[in-house]
Formats: sequence, structure tokens, C-alpha cells
Amino acid sequence: MSADSALKGPEPAIVAANQAARSLLPFEDRRDLDDVGRGFLGTVDQREITDRDGRVVWSLDAYGFLDADCPDTVHPSLWRQSGLVARHGLYEVAEGVHQVRGFDLSNMTVVEGERGILVIDPLLSVETAAAALALYRSHRGDRPVTGVLYTHSHVDHFGGVKGVVTAEQVGAGLPVIAPQGFLAHAVSENVYAGTAMARRAAYMYGAALPKGTHGQLGAGLGQTTSTGTVSLIPPTVEITHTGHQLTVDGIRMTLQLTPDTEAPAELNVHLPDRAALCMAENATHTLHNLLTLRGAEVRDPRVWAKYLTEAIQLFGDHSDVAFASHHWPVWGRERVLTHLTEQRDLYAYLHDQTLRMINEGLTPLEIAERIQLPPALEQAWHTHGYYGSVSHNTKAIYQRYMGWFDGNPAHLWEHPPTEAATRYVDFMGGADEVLRRAHQSYADGDFRWVAQVVDHVLFADPGNTEARELQADALTQLGYGSENGTWRNFYLTGALELRHGLVGTPTVTASPDVVSALSLDQLFDSLAIRLDGPAGWDADITVRWNVHGTEPITWRLHNGVLTHVLGEGPAAAGPDLEVTLSEADLRAVLLGTLSATDLEHRTGVRATGDVGKLTELLGHLGTPDPYFAIVTP
Repeated sequence: MSADSALKGPEPAIVAANQAARSLLPFEDRRDLDDVGRGFLGTVDQREITDRDGRVVWSLDAYGFLDADCPDTVHPSLWRQSGLVARHGLYEVAEGVHQVRGFDLSNMTVVEGERGILVIDPLLSVETAAAALALYRSHRGDRPVTGVLYTHSHVDHFGGVKGVVTAEQVGAGLPVIAPQGFLAHAVSENVYAGTAMARRAAYMYGAALPKGTHGQLGAGLGQTTSTGTVSLIPPTVEITHTGHQLTVDGIRMTLQLTPDTEAPAELNVHLPDRAALCMAENATHTLHNLLTLRGAEVRDPRVWAKYLTEAIQLFGDHSDVAFASHHWPVWGRERVLTHLTEQRDLYAYLHDQTLRMINEGLTPLEIAERIQLPPALEQAWHTHGYYGSVSHNTKAIYQRYMGWFDGNPAHLWEHPPTEAATRYVDFMGGADEVLRRAHQSYADGDFRWVAQVVDHVLFADPGNTEARELQADALTQLGYGSENGTWRNFYLTGALELRHGLVGTPTVTASPDVVSALSLDQLFDSLAIRLDGPAGWDADITVRWNVHGTEPITWRLHNGVLTHVLGEGPAAAGPDLEVTLSEADLRAVLLGTLSATDLEHRTGVRATGDVGKLTELLGHLGTPDPYFAIVTP
């Protein structure tokens, strides 16, 4: 980002809106400011966490600018939240329970047992997890890790596991605990649509933005994602029902399964001997996403609210502190109950009122503009939309129940963006006239309209320099006015790419560990997604894999579809090539590290038929582009 664009100031309309927000928000409530520093034991002197090549994957000093007063380029509520989340170090939550916060997007929790420690949610990267564990040990002693618990299936809660334990330790009996369905969801989310999700995550977390008052200052849930090594060790203990009692190294736990809440596979953990309740990511200091802007399955706010009610019922009378995998804890039984109740009411209200308006015939855009939270919830800081938002969450609820179509037949068969844009601009009198009017809208402070209408000019003529600059300016102002951290990052990253071209996708979650954890069924499915269907319309190729110790797997490309079937039967008849091999060799072929030609000469592999057919089939698989355009065609 150039110095001029980095320092572009806020327009009067944004300054006025941000100033108005200060008078509407409960800044007199300073309990979070006290809580965020409670139990602080210290942090590290080494302010940069690097990988083995010396590349910085996390900086603890990057957000030091947040100690100043809020500038006009940031919504005051987001500034407050970002300053709280940026605090880093080791904190005592309860006796024998500590958290390392500010070392990644998420928190790592350490529970002390009889011989060692249970690590809950070992961050996103191996490097940040190792640094967090080292910080804990520098204050609490060199206690061995005697267990690991993943609260849910998102990568920032398991990716750093090899920074705290080794696969050999787990193989020797160290338990890795996770909710039912964890592995399938953890690997499929990061592989099936992983390329597109990672590209949009670069926008969501503002990875390419300079950190500062005019750029990236947080994502509401945490500051940003670390960019180190993502690892995965599959769980060895699966929690299958609520009420499951488990003891690890003398640490007693009661588990509550909460599937289809913040993640498809998730659980809460009660520590009865500490009167401490881990709410995973089901109750944090923000309105969470029902549909994350990077993309995911739509979450269910109805069951989310029901599980929060269940947590209150199960643990409310026995919890003196509630903590989560992000943000800071809440202490005191009454405050814990209030926090959980308000979080429950938040998701229930959005669900029920969106459904009420759906049944009155309102569309997603109309609902998002009309809905308002009750005043009591608006005055609670933890219900604000720093990560999720009321606007995009209500649209997610609509999508969950009604799908993409709003019922208006005029929207049933619209032109795609570029074709529609060309027609819009022509109807509006050409690009020059659209931009003339858009400049006036910009001067009037109607940045939403500028972004909407100039988008048509860009998609009709992406090389239009004036349109690119005006759109970038409008997106910059919208970013400056956003209370939501991820909205700010989307707007400012869009402006960055319009000014300077594609900035890339720095985080790769489909790491070798994650890919290796795919079942063969998932691996075949992930390859089918990569098939160039039209290029394979006329191909008809069948390959049978005889994998040692399993039933035969038949792979067929037919009608532009790549299918696989286990066992014998009509769908598995007549292979062009039959190969007997180990699972390791099959995975090597499917992942592209072993070619069809090399396969023929590999010891222990027997191939019967035309090996060229396998080469032909693999040639129909494309490689996803992690740098596709977003704000231009």
C-alpha cells in the first residue's frame, strides 16, 4: 500500500458517524477493562515468533498503536475491542487453570493435573503453540503435556498441536480428546472448498493490510491469523454424548456436546474441581458468525441458543468463572449467568425475529435493514457485531431456511455480474455519467451507494482508472466506519487490491497434516471436485484399486463426473486398469507425488491393463487458483 493511500483520511460523514457512536455506547462500563488484565503473570521478551526459516509468523508488538486514543479512521467500539484482544501473555483463570492469550487468533488453555498439564485448543500454528507453552512453563515449571483437548473443528483450535506434543507421544498413549465428528469436519472444511475459503480469509483477516490506524487492527474475535505451520494429530478419544465424565491426569471433566453451533463438531467443558466452565466458541465477547464471510456451512442459531440454555442448566450453579477459546473470562456466578443468558437471547432473538419477518414476506436485504436488537442487548458490549454482524447473520438465517432465492421471479434468472454490469452502465448513460453522479454521492457521504453503483462500472470496464480509484476510496470510508472487524478488513483489502493488484492468500490451511488425515473416501471426493467436467464429457475411464486390507475401490470418469465405489457390483464393472498396491502408494498417486508411469515400476505394485488410462484420467484434474479476483471480474 502506498503512503498516500495508507494515509487517506476519513470523510466528514464517517467522522460524524464515529463520533455519534461514542455517545451511544456504554463506555462507562469498564468491567471488561478490569477482566482482561486479571490474573496477568507475564509475557515474553522475544516479541516475534518465527518459523524454522526465520520468517515471522506472529508479532506481539504489531498492535502497540492500539494503546493510543481512538482516531477518526476507526469505529470507537472496534477500537476498544481490538485494544482488549491485543493484550498478550499468561493469565491465571482459576486455581490450576491458565490461558495464553494474544499469541494467535485464539487462546490456549492449560489445566494442571497430578503429573502434568492438559492443553485445550493449541492455537493455529505449531510455532505460536510452542511459544505459548514455553511462556506457561517459564512461570509454572516444566510440566509435561499429559493430554490434549480440541473443543471444535476449526483450524485455529488444533493446527498448533505439534507445537505441544508429538505424534509419537500420542501413539504411546497420550490422549487427544475431541467431539464426535471432529476429524471429518476439520479436514473437509479445509480441503473441499479450502482454496476459495483461504482466498476470502485473506480479505476477512486483512492479512495483506498494513497494521495501523488506517489499516488492519483486528478481526473482532482476535487480531488476525498466524501464518506458521498448520499441523493435525487425529483424536484418540471421541466424546459422543453430553454428560460424558472424563478424567485425564487427575483432571475431572464433564463434557457437553454442542454440534451445529459455532462449528459442526463442538463441545463445552466443565471443570467441577475448579468451578470453571470452558464455553469453547459458543459464548464469547462478540456476536459470532452464523455464516462466516470466508464461507462455511450455515450455523443453526436455534440449536445454538438451546445449547446455551442447556449449559446454564447443567453448569450455571457450579461455575464461578466462564472462559472461552477467544477473548477473556467472566468471573462471578451471577455475571457468568448473565453473560450466558444474554448470549443465548442474542442468537434466539436473531433466529426468531428473522423467521417472523420471513413469514411476513420480507427479503434478506429488507430483514437486515429492519431488524434491531433489544436495548438491553445493545448495551451489553459482548453482543456487538465485531466478528459476526446482525446484518450478515440475518441473511445467513434466511439462507438456512429459504436458500438463495428471495421469491421474486425477476431475480430467478439474472445476468451474471459482468454481463449485467455492462447493461446497467449502458442504461445509466455510460461510465462517465455514472462516475459523475457517483462522485456527487461520495461528496454527500453515501459511500454504500458509491460502492454499489461503481461496482457496475468496474465489472463492465475493469481497466477504468477513475472507477478503480473512486471505488477504492468508497470502500476505504466504509472500512473506517465499520464496527465489525472483518467488514473493515474486507473493505480495506478490496481497496488495496483495486489500487495495487492482487495481494494473494498467505494462509494455507490444507497443510500436509490436514490432507493426510483425509479418509480415502474424502480424498476421492476432494479430487472429484477438481475435475474439469466439460473437458471430460467424452471420456469413459475406469480404474480399480485393490488396496491391501480393504475392499476394491473402483474409480470411474463418465459423463464429466468422477465417482468411486467400494466393493463389487454393477457400478464397479469392467476396469481399463486394475492396480494392486498399498494405501500409502495409492495416496501418493492421488496427491500427485507418484506418477502413473512410476507406479508401474514400484516394488509391491501390480498393474493389469492400460496405465495410460490413469495418466489420461489424472490429466482431467485441475489445480485451483488461490489468487482469483474478487473486486474485479
